[in-house]
Amino acid sequence: MSYSNDDKTSHVLHNITLTIKSEEKIGIVGRTGAGKSSLIQILFRMGILVNGQIEIDNIDISTVALDDLRSRISIIPQDPVLFTGTIRNNLDQFNNYTDQQIWNALDQVQLKTLVNDTMSNGLDSLISENGCNLSVGQKQLICLARALLKQSKILIIDEATANVDNATDELIQQAIQDKFKECTVLTIAHRLRTVIDSDRILVLSNGEVAEFDTPSSLLANSNSYLTSLVEQTGSNEAEYLRTLANQANTKTKSVAQKTTIDDDIIPIMNESDPLLM
Repeated sequence: MSYSNDDKTSHVLHNITLTIKSEEKIGIVGRTGAGKSSLIQILFRMGILVNGQIEIDNIDISTVALDDLRSRISIIPQDPVLFTGTIRNNLDQFNNYTDQQIWNALDQVQLKTLVNDTMSNGLDSLISENGCNLSVGQKQLICLARALLKQSKILIIDEATANVDNATDELIQQAIQDKFKECTVLTIAHRLRTVIDSDRILVLSNGEVAEFDTPSSLLANSNSYLTSLVEQTGSNEAEYLRTLANQANTKTKSVAQKTTIDDDIIPIMNESDPLLM
């Protein structure tokens, strides 16, 4: 599959061939301009698919009505999209859900207390234009609650942790792990920590697939692109990332065992993350 975002002469993705399993958690990494966002855009049929096709559940998405296709895929963007209106309208624009379902979704992303206790009108409390009366993290959590309500089988996270504090970042990641176990999740990485424990990591370079394998397998190869990205984070961060990758590799899917790492040895994030350069 090849893709152009404007015409058929300038390709931003070249000869992409890959298969993603149902319920798989995929991290997408690469430098700026590698094609990460373009890969997500084609799932929403934005731009021009020059050749090839994309299938979801063995159905060519070009044969699906555009509104139907987009309604079945949830996305948490880096810059959350909220509109002027109530909490309820932002979560349930077409009145498809009961109040209890909406409260349950808010509770699962730990926003119920905020809405119930600090907003005078509960679900009918107003959100300012573009959510100006909410923090970036709170807006992203509302997007996550919206995805929970839709129960989409595909969730896309477009660098959703880039502009949030560590506590909200951890909350988002934990909610994704706990509430979207039966969902296929594609995460465009802003930080390697976000995706290093994914089932597989897709590395893009110049619009092509450079690597696609488990994090531990890629890091076992000293010449891999992912190894290069990890090493550029600094020795402490690189060691921590390798630990996370190895933990993910040894976890069984039938038993939820998590090895605890002492917070004292977790290194501070390296601001020169190669994904940002």
